[in-house]
This record gives sequence, C-alpha cells and structure tokens, in this order.
Amino acid sequence: MYHVKLIGPSEKDEVLAELSDLRLFERKANLHGACVKLLTDNISFKEEWEANFKFMSDDVRPHAKVFAISDGGDLEVLYEPVSKTVIIRNCDYYGWVKSIALAAVSDFFEEYHSEHRRYSVHGSALDRKGDGLAIIGPPGTGKTTLTYGLLLDRDYSYISDDWFFTRLFENGVLVYASEKNSYIRDDIGDVWGEYSDIIRSVKLDSMGRGVADVGMLFRDRIRDSTTLKRVVLLERNPANPPLRRLNAREGLEYMAGNDFCNPHQLIRDERKTGLRRDFFMELFSRVDLYILNTIETPRESLERLRSLEHSGEVKQ
Repeated sequence: MYHVKLIGPSEKDEVLAELSDLRLFERKANLHGACVKLLTDNISFKEEWEANFKFMSDDVRPHAKVFAISDGGDLEVLYEPVSKTVIIRNCDYYGWVKSIALAAVSDFFEEYHSEHRRYSVHGSALDRKGDGLAIIGPPGTGKTTLTYGLLLDRDYSYISDDWFFTRLFENGVLVYASEKNSYIRDDIGDVWGEYSDIIRSVKLDSMGRGVADVGMLFRDRIRDSTTLKRVVLLERNPANPPLRRLNAREGLEYMAGNDFCNPHQLIRDERKTGLRRDFFMELFSRVDLYILNTIETPRESLERLRSLEHSGEVKQ
C-alpha cells in the first residue's frame, strides 16, 4: 500500500515546476458533478481513465488534479489539500490512480458546504425494485464477490461496485454512482462462472484487473442512483454469528475501528475523523443496518444476503 505525504502550496509548486517539461496526456472526468483532471505520461492510464469515468467538458475548471508520472524513482504520493492536487510518482497500478482520484473528490465534498452535503463511501451499491442496498467492508471480506453474486439475479440493478456518493435529505438517503464502468477483477469469473466469458474479453493489467463495460455485464440493469434502505457491513470473525442486526452506534464503532473500511483516505486527522464519524452515525440511524460474517463459502454468504433482502429478517 502507498503512504500519503501532505505538502503545502509552495512545495507543490516546486514539484510541478520539475515536471513542467514532461509531455502529459490531459483528461477531465465528471465524478458526481466534481471535475477531476488527470495529467499523466502513461497512455494506459489515460485510456483506462477514459473508459472508467464520465466525460467532463474542458470548459469546466477542475476541483481536483491528479498527476500520475514516472521518473524512475520510488513510489511516492504527495497531496496538497488547498488546491486538491495529488502527485503520484512511479505507480504502475491504475487501481490506485482511480481510487486516489475518488479520494480527492471525497476530500473536496467533505469541505464543500451546502444545504445537502455530499459524502463518499468506499463500498458497493445496488438497487432492487427501487430500494437501495449498500455493502461495506474492509478489503478482503468479499464485498465485490457478493455484489456480483447478487447481480446474477435480474431483480438487482448495478450502481457501483467500489465507491459511491451519498446525500442525506430530511426524508431519505440517496446514493449515486461514482464511475461509468467497473474496474473488475479477473477472479470474479472463478467464483461466479456466469461472468467468465465477459471477463475474458476485458483487457487486464498486471494486477489482473481491467475496466469492463457495465452495459455488457448488466445490459438494461444500470442505474445512476437509488434511495438507500439497507446497509450490510462485512466481517470475517469465527467468534461471531453469521448474520446479525446492528444499531447505529454499533455500526459506527465498527466503521471507526476498521478505518472506515477505506484504505484510500488522503487526510486522516482528528477533524476529518470527526466529520466521518458524524456522517456514518447519521447514515446508519436512517437505514436498516446488519453485519454479515463472510467466514462461510461465497455461495452460503450470498444466500444469507438474499434471504435478508427478500424477508428483512435475520435467519441463523
């Protein structure tokens, strides 16, 4: 994993002056209304970015910038929070580039004051007949596997499999897609064979991941938003039951104890932690909240999740 070094505006200007002679590809993306500009010397990053995110007009001034360049040195991630500028040196993995871009937008939204503030969540979001489900868990607990398992059922529509945006209204919670297409793992086809043929058509990188057209995966079952009704947290703990209901305080403590299930946070300090705690406490107080223990097989965990979604009851 990478380490983020916070820098000031003067240091940022010095680093960018060093990069001024590089010929960089420039592409802007629309991330839930925020404009993020990628500047990179890696043509693969440029192409994956174009396939991954929605287009943003060049006339729109960027709210954040991400520089991804290689100069032969070590991996380095610098973040200047005033201008929301990230400088990524010597990274060969697009997954980190796109996640860092989403983290920069998250930081922007946390500081953007409006009547209905936007928040970002590192998790997946689906819609079932107008009701939204979010799945949130630390890396390795099966979030993506369960998401694609549920999507084998045509009652479910795809919103996001990795990161989504949220707005809290007086009478409900809305969630929104973050990306145009899915940055999918090749091993999804090993668990759910129904995806094997499509994954074989995806151009994969050295980490076994690639941007897949969600239109090919789910055809007419793609939505940009839904009303969130239920959140399922994931854990792997043999000492706990397979599925149980939580109250908002229990859910908050779980999130805080697991770094908010998000390894891609550009700033971790007391103030930011307070903002995130306040958000998740309010979010969890407005939805049905459960925790699923994924120590069983993916199919067994999926059946528990399906049962919960259809009945709303915890079955042991």
